[in-house]
Amino acid sequence: MKIHEFQAKQILQKYGITVPRGRVSFSVDEASNIAEEIFTKSPCVVKAQIHAGGRGKGGGIKVCKNINHVRENAQKILGMQLVTNQTDSNGQKVKQLLIEESINIVQELYCSVLVDRGNHCIVLLASTEGGMDIEEVAKNTPEKIFKIFIDPVTGLRQHQANELVFHLKINEINFKFIRPCASIFLKLYEAFVKEDCSLLEINPLVLTRDNRVIALDAKITFDDNAAYRHINHQELRDKDEENNLEIEASEHNLNYIKLEGNIGCMVNGAGLAMATMDIIKSFGGDPANFLDVGGTANQETVEKAFRIISKDKNVKCILINIFGGIVRCDMVAAGIISAFKKVNLKIPVVIRLEGTNSKKAHMLVKNSKLKDNLILTDGIGEAAEKAVASAHKN
Repeated sequence: MKIHEFQAKQILQKYGITVPRGRVSFSVDEASNIAEEIFTKSPCVVKAQIHAGGRGKGGGIKVCKNINHVRENAQKILGMQLVTNQTDSNGQKVKQLLIEESINIVQELYCSVLVDRGNHCIVLLASTEGGMDIEEVAKNTPEKIFKIFIDPVTGLRQHQANELVFHLKINEINFKFIRPCASIFLKLYEAFVKEDCSLLEINPLVLTRDNRVIALDAKITFDDNAAYRHINHQELRDKDEENNLEIEASEHNLNYIKLEGNIGCMVNGAGLAMATMDIIKSFGGDPANFLDVGGTANQETVEKAFRIISKDKNVKCILINIFGGIVRCDMVAAGIISAFKKVNLKIPVVIRLEGTNSKKAHMLVKNSKLKDNLILTDGIGEAAEKAVASAHKN
């Protein structure tokens, strides 16, 4: 689950990490009042609050010299469809603004904590290239990204935090920053673990002219698998920032992610779902979603999945790829037939059913009155090829 920047900063403050002074506003008048109350004549920043990075390049962050400037920029940003490199082409509507102090910066750094699945541990990343897209830094100058792999038993140690500080050559900027920076790295790790995050990123972490170390921006993503331990996290969820179909799918315990293509996918098992999308791409098609109905799917689950996929107007064809183990293929076939009738689909459905009761499933499809709309295949390659061809026809 993602949260807004201002919410992430509130969590960082709990762990003793300094953030800029600021408040959230939901209207132009409120933004002006905050600027007048807190900042008087000093500069401040108006920041759009959406679940995406790259807001500055999209016009969603503006430095303001006075209250009139705050009002002017608040009017421009609030309500706009903000398009960034992390949104789709439609962008995301801005419904709230963060009004916060402007900072005199000496140096911008990047730091983040995340899970390194390859090394089976948490990793702390840091770079001198703060404020930039870290993906571009990793691609063009990977030597500027420093990594500390953290033992899950001992956690992040003081000497590791100190080592990272010296890798970043913070001591050459001003020795007064050494202890505060090392302390922040330790606090970031503590916050990551205690809040059960999957990502905690500060970009940039800034060193200021008055010798402070401040998290100028913050991004936190919580691990959904640990949600039962953090009931309070649900209060931070902003469903307006989430895709409606993804919300509906989560309510039915379906793993669904909306994509940009036109071939809807319904698969059992995350690995098979990923492989299915890869094969679609290899035949020149584009998947419209990732949808894993799970290893214990039943007829009701299949019907719900069908309804969710069919609500995506971009979908021109649906590819169903089921490998029956615990899941019985005949039960899936019955769900497909029932859902097709109830949803009243007008697009082709390509089906690959292998495994438990697959022969019985094929007979159900062949004997149904929908055999012209339900295209049975014998392998995933054939299924992907026919799905791509069907999508192009429609």
